[in-house]
Amino acid sequence: MAEQTAVADIGADGEKADSAVVRDALGVGVAVGLSGFAFGVTSAGSGLSLLQSCALSLLVFTGASQFALVGALAAGGNPLTAAAGAFFLGVRNAFYGLRLSQVLALPRVLRPFAAQWVIDETTAVTLAQPSRRSARIGFGVTGLSLYVLWNLTTLLGALGAKAIGDTDAWGLDAAGPAVFLALLAPMLKTTVERAVAGLAVVLGLGLLPVLPAGVPVLVAALAAPAVLFLEGRRRQAPRNDALRDDAQEEDR
Repeated sequence: MAEQTAVADIGADGEKADSAVVRDALGVGVAVGLSGFAFGVTSAGSGLSLLQSCALSLLVFTGASQFALVGALAAGGNPLTAAAGAFFLGVRNAFYGLRLSQVLALPRVLRPFAAQWVIDETTAVTLAQPSRRSARIGFGVTGLSLYVLWNLTTLLGALGAKAIGDTDAWGLDAAGPAVFLALLAPMLKTTVERAVAGLAVVLGLGLLPVLPAGVPVLVAALAAPAVLFLEGRRRQAPRNDALRDDAQEEDR
């Protein structure tokens, strides 16, 4: 039945029905947007004011970075270290933007506004579309629904933090990272990508007991260059062997 529905959503010309794109985009926007409540509660529990919590969602609007920031602050980390960790997590959005700029090809006047919505979820929905039209619809609907709902639930979460009491007892601080990992896991399709993720987890969790709050996230970022360096060496080895064999053949 699911396969029949998927086929019905795609026309003979490969164009996906607008209603199907909207449905999928709203599903992602609503599902992820509700976790803004957990961020609001966690942010208030870490000592941020209502205004500060809402400003983070309005201006930063990248869930993993927001949770990293308030999590480090709640653990007693240095604000600069916490901000640095959040920044490096958010850098990935810049690379998303490079790809989405080609897929969406938006008018220049719209690009600064669209940049605010370049996050994991909008990227995933956009790149899953078969055409530029459906990609634009997916990006717009996902971005708008997620932005509105995330900010609304952030406000409700921050307001309700006092009523909830001890936020650690509810485990709401784990909701955001759990959503992020659920979105990331299906993207890890190659051995290199899985190796980067695995090494990052080992570095991040392994260094938690020995480094100040926020620093393990920064160190975990070294997983990518380390794995890519080793992968480059692995691929270069057969080439070097081939060149050496050719040189020996010429000497003979």
